[in-house]
Amino acid sequence: MENTVKIRVPGTTANCGPGFDAVGIACTIYNDLELTLHDEGGISLTVTGEGAGFIPADESNVVVKAIRMVLNKTGHKEQGIKLTMLNNIPLARGLGSSAAAIVGGLVGANELTGRHFTKEDLLTMATTIEGHPDNVAPAIFGGITVSIMDNASVKYLRFLPPVAFSMIAVIPEFNLSTKAARKVLPETVPFADAVFNVSRTALLIGALCTGELKLLSHALEDRLHQPYREKLIPGMTQVLAAARQTGALGAALSGAGPCLLAFTEAGNADLIGKAMVKAFSNYKVQARYHLLQIDQQGAVVI
Repeated sequence: MENTVKIRVPGTTANCGPGFDAVGIACTIYNDLELTLHDEGGISLTVTGEGAGFIPADESNVVVKAIRMVLNKTGHKEQGIKLTMLNNIPLARGLGSSAAAIVGGLVGANELTGRHFTKEDLLTMATTIEGHPDNVAPAIFGGITVSIMDNASVKYLRFLPPVAFSMIAVIPEFNLSTKAARKVLPETVPFADAVFNVSRTALLIGALCTGELKLLSHALEDRLHQPYREKLIPGMTQVLAAARQTGALGAALSGAGPCLLAFTEAGNADLIGKAMVKAFSNYKVQARYHLLQIDQQGAVVI
């Protein structure tokens, strides 16, 4: 059994407008994790980059929880854990930082304990920890994924679009926890809104599968979560409008936010990003933008 392994895990964007808790895309922004298992017991955790100084270095750490899940299932409960993490994915911004942490821990521990689990097994375990599969599925498999829960079982479809496009992730300088973002959602929605989202989700997947990206302006529309979360993100409507006015194919909230994501297939990504950042500044919100592509591999051993 190897002693140390290094894992690279992509960030992800989920929901993609109407695909609430179902649609996710792996993005070309990464966290690197080096895991060592040893016989001395205890936990040692070093973090650089995003979250340094804030991430807990004990059993409450989500990476440690993921590692422990694999160790318990493989009979290595007493192993000590040494972790070194280089985080590029912003925390609590809607780019899948917790999913990347969970997947990194699971993949690393699985690698060191004999690769007993398939990627599908890891997806089930990751969903158990995360609560839903929309971010963990693309983090494991790469590409674009559609995931559902069938009782306790996760079913997924993974695909790549036939045409390339870029994503502009505009990241405001404040955190928004998924828990807080879920608290503002209603327990029921009007029937018309449910129909609206079913049709838009179908159009979204059809547009991505066929490359008919011009349909994204309609396919990214949502009535299930974005209207309710808008009050948590100052200027959100105006920032999304700025993206479309600058030539984006469409724009949406990334995950639970507060990151906002625009899509383009033209050479105007920087213009879109700058316009979105400027729109945020009109509401006294500092922001930066990243240009992203689709990550095709998911979590890998490096």
